[in-house]
Amino acid sequence: MTHFDTVARTWDDPQKRDRARRVADAIAAAVPGLARMSMFEYGSGTGLLGLELRSRVGSLTMADSSREMIAVAREKIAASGATNARAIVLDLTGAAPAAASYDLVCTLLTLHHIPDVPALLRTFHQLLVPGGYVCVSDLDEEDGSFHGAGFEGHSGFPRGTITSWLEAAGFSDVRISTVAEIDKETAAGRRRFPLFLAIARRP
Repeated sequence: MTHFDTVARTWDDPQKRDRARRVADAIAAAVPGLARMSMFEYGSGTGLLGLELRSRVGSLTMADSSREMIAVAREKIAASGATNARAIVLDLTGAAPAAASYDLVCTLLTLHHIPDVPALLRTFHQLLVPGGYVCVSDLDEEDGSFHGAGFEGHSGFPRGTITSWLEAAGFSDVRISTVAEIDKETAAGRRRFPLFLAIARRP
């Protein structure tokens, strides 16, 4: 069982819910025609972001490699009575679903856990129909304090790097803004970590 499996039942808290709302509102404000779109969220966890957008999109597919996180997301879908949402166990660091095509691909605080981010962004490009949007939100580059010693992922990302990776993956019209801050206790004391939202389009 992975770390995310073990924490799935206690994952949701007020700060995470507020963060998901902020990112969802920013996506809704920036991406036109949401009501007609099929949305795919990768690294969806318990569905905080996806379910904030569910009523604003045409259909929603949430995917995560953690079975327990997806189990919680499925319970939320069932409790809401939603008919336009589903949650699936999927690891996109392997092969992407061959037949899948979406209008919108989103991810929140997932990229810094992915060893090969450029490869994942290329997969996102493959999942989108021409004219579709990608929305990726994650930490700005930091000094490693966010996760602390022993974390094997990325310590956030420079915005110029994210822009370059998106363009190399085939996206255009990249826009990046600060969407929220994460208030967190670290080994050196309490700190606030900026969260960016990058939006781009598949031509």
